[in-house]
Formats: sequence, C-alpha cells, structure tokens
Amino acid sequence: MYYPVRSSWGVFVIWALALVFALGTGRRLAFNLLYFITGVIVIAIFWTLANLRGLRLKRVTRSQRSQVGKYFEETIEITNRSRWPKLWVEVQDLSTLPGHQAGKVVNGLSRRATVGWQVRTLCQQRGRFILGPLSYTTGDPLGIFRVSRLVPGVTSLVVTPAVYPIPEFSPPSGYLPGSETTRRRTPYITASVAGVRDYAPGDGFNRIHWPSTARTGRLISKEFELDPLADLWIFLDLDEEAQAASPWTPEGEEPLAWVLRSRTRAERIELPPSTEEYGVAIAASLAQHFLQLDREVGFLSYANTREVIQPDRGARQLSRLLEILAVIQARGHIPLAQVLATEGAHLARHTTLIVITPSADSRWVTALRGLRARGVQGVGVLLAARTFGLAPDWQPVQAELQASGLPSYLVSRGDDLAVALSTIPQGRSIRRYAA
Repeated sequence: MYYPVRSSWGVFVIWALALVFALGTGRRLAFNLLYFITGVIVIAIFWTLANLRGLRLKRVTRSQRSQVGKYFEETIEITNRSRWPKLWVEVQDLSTLPGHQAGKVVNGLSRRATVGWQVRTLCQQRGRFILGPLSYTTGDPLGIFRVSRLVPGVTSLVVTPAVYPIPEFSPPSGYLPGSETTRRRTPYITASVAGVRDYAPGDGFNRIHWPSTARTGRLISKEFELDPLADLWIFLDLDEEAQAASPWTPEGEEPLAWVLRSRTRAERIELPPSTEEYGVAIAASLAQHFLQLDREVGFLSYANTREVIQPDRGARQLSRLLEILAVIQARGHIPLAQVLATEGAHLARHTTLIVITPSADSRWVTALRGLRARGVQGVGVLLAARTFGLAPDWQPVQAELQASGLPSYLVSRGDDLAVALSTIPQGRSIRRYAA
C-alpha cells in the first residue's frame, strides 16, 4: 500500500514565479531558469518513485509473550533488492506497545544489502498489544518529494503481569488448615502413593511397581490416595464500583511500588496506583508462589464475563493464569458478597480460599465467615482503596475480619508486596497440620 507523494510546495511556487518571469520578459535566461527548475522537479519525482522500489522490510520476533519488568526484543531488517543504492530510508513502526520505538533512518543503503537493528523495549504495562504494521518512507536527495509504503502484517504480543517473589504466605504451604489431613484411597492415579498390593485384573501397566515385582516374582501394583493438600482458590474481586485509582503515566515521578530482581540486574518497575493493578499483581504472585510449592491452584473472577480456571498444578497452570491476568479488566458489576455466596456453594470441604478485594462492603466478610462454617478456610487480602484514590474507608472491613477471626493482610499503595504478604496475618492464628 502506497501513500500519496508528499512534496514541498515551495518548489512549485518558485516554478510558478519562474514561469511568470519567463513569459513576462521573454528572456533566454528566464526560460533557461524555468527549464532548470522543471528538470529538477521531474528528476526528483522519478528519483523518489525509483527509490521506493526494491525495498523489503521484515520483523523478526523471538516470542509473542513478555512480562512486565522484562525487555521485549525484536529485530527489524530492511533489504535493498534493486540495482541502485538508496540514499536514505525512514522506517516507522505503528505498534501499540507503550514505549516501543522501532523506527530508524537508514542512510546509504547499498544495492543488494541488508541492514538490521535490534529493538529492546521495557514492558511497563500488562495487556495484549499489536506489533505492526511497519512503513518506510523515502524521497529524493533534495527532500522535495517524500513517498511512503505501508507493509501489511501484524502480530500480537501478550504482556503478563509482573510476578513478585513472596518468601512466605500463611497458611503455610505443605499444611492443610481447618481440619485433619485428608487421606482416602482412590482408584485413580495421583502423586501420592499409599502402598503396594497384589496385582488385580484390570490394573494398568503404569500401576505396576516393578521393583517389588522383580523382588517377589509376581505382579505387584501400586495403590494411590487423594492428595493430602487441599485445593487452593484465588478469588480476585473486579467489581468496577469497588475499585479506586489515581492518574498515572509510566514516566511519572510516583514512588516505585516494588522491585523486580533478576539474575543479572534489578529493575525498578512502577506499579500503577490502582487497586485493579495491585490486585492482579498479588493474584499472579500468589499463584506462582503456591504452584512452585506443587499446590493445586484455581482462579475465579467476575470481570466482563465469568473467568474461571479449575485447580491444577505445574508450569502450564501458571501460564494459563498469567495469560488471563494479562488482559482481565475491572468491569464487573456483581458485588463480591454475591460472588462468594454463589461460587462458595461449589467449593469442597478443606478448600483454602484467598480473596483479594478493595471492597469496603462488610457483607463479603459475612459470606466468608459462612464458608468457614462449611469447612472452607478463608484468607482475606484487603486493598486499602482510600490510599489509591477517592474511596470509602477500609478500616470497618478490617475490624470485621479481625472480629471474625479470619486471617487477613492489608496492602496499601506503595507497599512492598513481599513484606506485606509475608508478615503474620491479622486475625486468629492458623493451626498447622502435618501433611
């Protein structure tokens, strides 16, 4: 796709004046000047159009996924496949990734030559962004005419929320709060082996314990039991009316909320002053924390639609959670108390439920207390909404949590998440049971 030729209108004004001067005076010098200006314009037009031919623009992206606090890297290559060199070519990028500046002016592009450059962009916002399209602009040496061509083709980039390492979070991993450890035999294959027994017709080969079979000389099968660690659910409240936020730009002078550390460097990343963004970051951090401890983690939130991921463990589960958290928005219209009443009825006994919310409506505390009576252990992560913007006071809800004996954490704007989520929770102490 070509853009119309953009020209410097001053040269046409000069050409018009030269035409009037030549016709008015009739002098040879005036006509020679008119012929010279006309020749320059014609040569500039043909030069510009010829300069546009034979160019090929290519984007090389290593991955279509990145994370807040990490650098997204890609390579842009431009190739001159024509016989003639190009004096200058300006490459422009129309991507929507904030802070992504892939454009460059290439001077002296030789014939049959390729010039490439690497672009590194620090991802500061989560979401799904569009990479491309690219365009290039060139013109004549005098800069009289400029013409552009749009190179079609776009790809998407998913930037997942930053995950902050949490040293410890109560209830402690490896313990089952609220009741005794669940130990029940099951016909299904699980990660917990209860013992061995003689082979029974119908047992699969993956149930056979080969060392015992070799030692005894007869087929011995493994017997499994249910995982003694209860499922863990993360409920993220995305009710639009409960959220609070302050104006923010990535280049602002707001205090940095937390620090992401890598093996090679420490990048200070500003967390937007929004309960939505803090809630997403906390959910992602807690999910990674428990999945690394081999817990089965599920996720539920009411945003535009009901977003639910059934409990599972492993890196694949973390990837699914982060992809949802990358694009989820606080546009829900169902209060948290109603969500707990509806979804809590489907939670099994001994389940651990972590609720992340800025809601100042204490009815959700009542609902969480009711779930505890059914054997569902609840933990509240309360975001102090008033520290993020205009919002009701959170202290009555905090007092209600303490009075109910529910473990809770309070996170305010600018808090270090590692410290805020690793301290002893407020409320009653949690009993620990050996798994």
